[in-house]
Amino acid sequence: MSKSQVDQIRSFNRTVTRRIGALEDSYLRRGRPLGEARLLFEIGPEGAGLGALRSQLGLDSGYLSRMLRSLETHGLVSVDKLDGDARSRHATLTEKGRAEHAAYDALSDDLANSILEPLSPAAQDRLVAAMAEVERLLTAAAVTIGEEDANSTDAQQCMALYVEELATRFEEGFDTSKGNSVSGDEFIRPHGSFLIARLDGNPAGCGAVRMLDATTAEIKRMWVAPSARGLGVAGRMLHRLEAIARELGAQTVYLDTNRALREAQSLYRRDGYAEIKPYNDNPYADHWFAKRL
Repeated sequence: MSKSQVDQIRSFNRTVTRRIGALEDSYLRRGRPLGEARLLFEIGPEGAGLGALRSQLGLDSGYLSRMLRSLETHGLVSVDKLDGDARSRHATLTEKGRAEHAAYDALSDDLANSILEPLSPAAQDRLVAAMAEVERLLTAAAVTIGEEDANSTDAQQCMALYVEELATRFEEGFDTSKGNSVSGDEFIRPHGSFLIARLDGNPAGCGAVRMLDATTAEIKRMWVAPSARGLGVAGRMLHRLEAIARELGAQTVYLDTNRALREAQSLYRRDGYAEIKPYNDNPYADHWFAKRL
C-alpha cells in the first residue's frame, strides 16, 4: 500500500464521520452516541442474539454488555435467556425501544436526503453508485480466510451447504456415496489443509487441499456462500490453497469440476490452470485441470 492510498482512506474516514454526525454525543439529536443508536438499530423489531450482535458489529463482550445496560437503563431494551439454553441471551426492543427505533429510522432517511439534496441528479447517482462500490469493497476486505479443523461444526456446516448446492445444480443430482470418498483427516497437515472463509465471524465459504503423492496436490471442496459471492473470495481461497500446497512440497496441483459449474471453470482458466485428461474416476467430473506451482 502506498502512502497516498493510506492518506486517502484516512481523509475519507474523517469526511464520513463528520458528515454523518458520528462525532456528536447525541447522534441524530436523540440523546445517545452513535454506538448505542447503531446497536438499537441492529437489534431491530425482531430482536437479536448477543452472539450475532457481537459478530455483526465487531464488538467485544464487555463493550456490548455496557451498551446494552445503558439501553436497558433507559427502558429501550430487554435482555433475556433463550428457552432451553441458559448460555444464550437475546436482546429485544421494548415498546419504548420500538418507538425509538422508528424515530431513528425516519431521521436516518432525513440525513440521507440532506446529503443528496444539494447535488444535481447526475451527481446523486454518482455518489450512490460510489457508496455501493465502497460498501462492496469494504465487505470484501472484511472477509478472513484461515486454516481450521475439517471435522469442526463450522466446517461440516459448510460442507453440508456445498453438497446441497451441488445436488441442485448438477443435472444428474449429487449423491455423496457415489463420489470419491475423502475423509476430513486427509485435510490435516502434513497431509493437507482445510480453509474456512468468514464474513463477520460467520462461515462464508470453504476449500481444501490434500497431497496425492510427494509432489502432487489436489484442491477439493471449493465453495462460497451466496452472500459472499462477487467479493473475490474464491480467487483468494484458490491462491491460499496453492500456497499451502507449495508448503507441503507440491510442484503440481490438480482439481476437477462439473460442467454445470461454469464460473469455477472460468476462475481456474484465468488463474493458469490447463485442462488435462482425467486423473481420477469421479463420476461427477466433466473437466480436469492441472497447474504447475
